[in-house]
Amino acid sequence: MTTKRRRRHSPEQIVRKLRDADAMLNAGKDEAAVLQALEISQSTYERWRNQYGGMKSEEAKRLKQLEDENKRLKRLVADQALDIQMLKHISEGNW
Repeated sequence: MTTKRRRRHSPEQIVRKLRDADAMLNAGKDEAAVLQALEISQSTYERWRNQYGGMKSEEAKRLKQLEDENKRLKRLVADQALDIQMLKHISEGNW
């Protein structure tokens, strides 16, 4: 039994594949053939369609950058909250 290797697609690649899928579906291909040609699963296609539906590649790239920045800032805030909690604990003398 062979296993497929997971691929990470960039936002530009996702938007391009969604456009290709639309073109193939409009040309009369059935959805199973389109998914096989794009080498993605049904669930991946639906998730991409919901997330990147009507976006252009520049918008998708910007969305990914904003999500990464948001993740970084949340991590920074969590680290600072831990530092504050530690300093309060030390200043109380309960160590």
